[in-house]
Amino acid sequence: MFSRIAGTLLERDGEVVRLDVGGLTYDVVLPPSVAGKIEGVPGAALALEVYAQLQIDGNSARYVFFGFTNTVEREFFEALISVAGVGPKAASRAFSAPMGRIARAIDDGDHVFLKTLPGIGQQKARDIVAKLQGKVGRFLLIQDAPVRPEPPAMPDFAGEALAVLLQLAYRRPEAEAMITETLAAAPQVRDAEALLAEIYRQRNRETTPS
Repeated sequence: MFSRIAGTLLERDGEVVRLDVGGLTYDVVLPPSVAGKIEGVPGAALALEVYAQLQIDGNSARYVFFGFTNTVEREFFEALISVAGVGPKAASRAFSAPMGRIARAIDDGDHVFLKTLPGIGQQKARDIVAKLQGKVGRFLLIQDAPVRPEPPAMPDFAGEALAVLLQLAYRRPEAEAMITETLAAAPQVRDAEALLAEIYRQRNRETTPS
């Protein structure tokens, strides 16, 4: 059974990270509250604790991996899916709120808060408290993701430039980074064509020997 994965981050699509591990590529689903803690950029090394779910569909089967930054987070996930009716996908969605906050709600018997979590209604909230109340002490100390400032809004023409870069087979994170860096370095740019030309000039300067 898989319990940990370490490799090179290839790309990130929302709450899914794609890792290269010895030439094999794995997709790992991150619960929202975990995704906020992952700061890696493409090319960076990344190690995650994982919970592996074997999904069987007719005659085919595949693993789905859910990732966490440490074993305590994974253990909380495993505790939540031990409750009848709460599967891995539902537990992952429920962790849209900070894990420590969810643990506190379970410990306090706060059904009102728990039923607001995605996929957790009134009955599941009651079932979670009934099974886990008094057993979540270690999870109360899970740290929240750091609060990061909102990135500056992109001008409309940056979206046009992004679409062109994606058509040219640049990965989205790489393309977005190039646009952000270029706009910061050349604030006078006012349209997509000028932005793409400036990106080319900056990349050309980086690759031209001095």
